[in-house]
Amino acid sequence: MSERTTSPSAASSGTISLGGELTVHRLGFGAMRITGDGIWGPPKDRKAAIAVLRRAVELGVNFIDTADSYGPNVSEELIAEALSPYPKDLVIATKGGWNRPGPNQWTHDASPAHLRSAVEGSLKRLRLDRIDVYQLHAPDPVVPLDASLETLANMQAEGKIRLVALSNVTVEHIERARKLVPIVSVQNRYSFADREWDYVVDYCERNAIAFIPWFPLGAGSVAGRLLERIAKDRQVKPIQVALAWLLKRSPIVLPIPGTSSVAHLEENVEAGSLQLSEEEYMELTGIAELAS
Repeated sequence: MSERTTSPSAASSGTISLGGELTVHRLGFGAMRITGDGIWGPPKDRKAAIAVLRRAVELGVNFIDTADSYGPNVSEELIAEALSPYPKDLVIATKGGWNRPGPNQWTHDASPAHLRSAVEGSLKRLRLDRIDVYQLHAPDPVVPLDASLETLANMQAEGKIRLVALSNVTVEHIERARKLVPIVSVQNRYSFADREWDYVVDYCERNAIAFIPWFPLGAGSVAGRLLERIAKDRQVKPIQVALAWLLKRSPIVLPIPGTSSVAHLEENVEAGSLQLSEEEYMELTGIAELAS
């Protein structure tokens, strides 16, 4: 990897099916960090953000994850500005159910009225007639989950959403949701060093549901030292090792590393061709097991 002379390609990560309807490469792009500080307002360098999005598609990334709360609205607007009209194989997944009162602030609102308004707003900003994958950003503690999911199921029936997905959920949430509408993916915080949602990954694998991890690098000094040692031995970047672990963890895992830098984007995509040895994989896996 360190001696490549050609551009990396997301195709090297393999493919994954979303609900048996859409097939994408297993290294996607998370578009949260193309916004301003605190995930608030426009980016400091709009041209750079546009360049990152266009370069991602050039590198074979055909799954982009965003949300109406990123900015708010800014991420979706930038995606449309950079990429519309979209390539035929590009899948855009967005989310609704959170509000943004200010930088680094998030509040729940997964009420039927809000979700309906959120879907309509995303359609307009993304310049789409139908959203490929629409995710409930998080269950709302004061709104029945069934009410939120029934709204998305209705909008799917109306042709405004193609596939429905979840984020920040437990297995109980997933099972309740699946009684109302097919669920094609689940997005939770997850990495080799943060395995709280291991059982959700296993559930998704058993049920052919894609699992989309966010915060893929993990945290902690022990994890950091181990990443750095393996990366140094392999002459790659620590984040590439972390992404390679996720790709090896399960065939249903679809990492979406985000960045506002073209150079970092290329490094992330390059991780798709990095194959960890069983020893390296088990060593990284053992970090979380020792901590539990």
